[in-house]
Amino acid sequence: MKRSLCAILLVFPLSIQAKPIAFDQAWQQLLQVSDKLQAGTQEVNRAEAERVAGEDMNLPSISLKGSYTRLEKPIELDLRDLNPLASMDPATLPPALGGALAGIPSSMFITPFTEQDIFRSSLQAMWPIYTGGKITAAQAIHEAHVAEKEEQLKLTTRDLFVSLVDRYYAVAVTETLAQTQKQLVDSLTQHASHAQKLEEQGQIAKVERLNAQVALENAKVSYGSAKRQAEMAMIALSRMLHERQVDATSSMFMLNNAPSLPQLSQLTMNQHPALKLLAAKEEQAQGLISVEKGSYYPTVFLYGNYTLYEDDSLFSKVEPDWMVGVGVNIPLISRDGRSGKVEAAKSALLQARYTKAQTQQDLNLLLEQSYRQLLQAQEEVVSLNTSLSLAEENKRLRDIAFRQGLSTSIEKVDAELKLTAVETQQLGAQYRYVQAYARLMAISGQLDEFIGRSFKQGEYNAH
Repeated sequence: MKRSLCAILLVFPLSIQAKPIAFDQAWQQLLQVSDKLQAGTQEVNRAEAERVAGEDMNLPSISLKGSYTRLEKPIELDLRDLNPLASMDPATLPPALGGALAGIPSSMFITPFTEQDIFRSSLQAMWPIYTGGKITAAQAIHEAHVAEKEEQLKLTTRDLFVSLVDRYYAVAVTETLAQTQKQLVDSLTQHASHAQKLEEQGQIAKVERLNAQVALENAKVSYGSAKRQAEMAMIALSRMLHERQVDATSSMFMLNNAPSLPQLSQLTMNQHPALKLLAAKEEQAQGLISVEKGSYYPTVFLYGNYTLYEDDSLFSKVEPDWMVGVGVNIPLISRDGRSGKVEAAKSALLQARYTKAQTQQDLNLLLEQSYRQLLQAQEEVVSLNTSLSLAEENKRLRDIAFRQGLSTSIEKVDAELKLTAVETQQLGAQYRYVQAYARLMAISGQLDEFIGRSFKQGEYNAH
């Protein structure tokens, strides 16, 4: 029986319980259930929260402070310790004055300033109005950090897309291979039965019947292996989509015309997340340079204090209830290695730039390789079309010749195996084509283009 490639490419369901799913549906589901994407999203959220927190650096800080202090003894002032009393000698004073001073109690000369236990509470405020550009640079670093995490999430999304293509179409390939092997087993089973009858009639030798039987047993082994590969491919796709069991319904496809390599290259260089990620790292390194250079500049700030509660001591009455002022901090000599930190930040900037240049080269190389793999797979498929026609015709003729006794069993089995081999090679070439096309679309950021192709192919197969 003649086998066409279109018939072989029909999906062979391994279980009626498997959930049928098209590629575009699988992609949307993966976007929802992927733990890796969820982790990347939380990284973006964390970076965004840090950016929002950095905006508060422009605001003043206000704090409520309270304290309790116990002194060894209250702070007091004895007037007799002050001039002119301290320098007076009672013996040199007139008797009347000396007697009058002696009659004054000692407590009259003592003025208490504080209690032994001191309670205080106040509002304190500080507002930096010039920091040498450090606040602005730090906020720019936070902005760039958010951009970096967003581009990293896009990279993760593209990597998952390519992984999904590999696993999704691996299900279609392995199921079709299993179907191909099953058809081979069915064909060889008929051949072995026919050979048995011909041997009983004395038309062929025993060795030819044994050859047909051996070929059948080998085909059964290959069929069992193909079924297990199909099961493993389905399990891998199901686990990726967090489903118990799924079955791919979108078939593989090929384009009439290959995409434009210059256009793919332009799209890649303009919008690839890896390049934007490194550009964000450049901005962070530039901001770090500004932060470190800011250590050389003075810091100017406003400050204030308002007393909320204090005791009734003389010191509290003398102290003002509030105060405001302007302060400046000018670094002269520092031991934090400011110059070394500036040089380290400059090295980080150069590292980001060199890494970006190398990444551009790597992306161009990956693009070239994937594009040539696409063309190579397409050429193989087209070339194997002729081989497939030849193998089908050869099998047809061998079937007729064997039934008429003009061909041996070995020749008929060989024709069967050659047809299966060509079908398998062409299926592998089509799979490599889809993989290469998916990589090209992922590199150039055209995921929707691939999804649209698979969706149209699914509609075509449904009709």
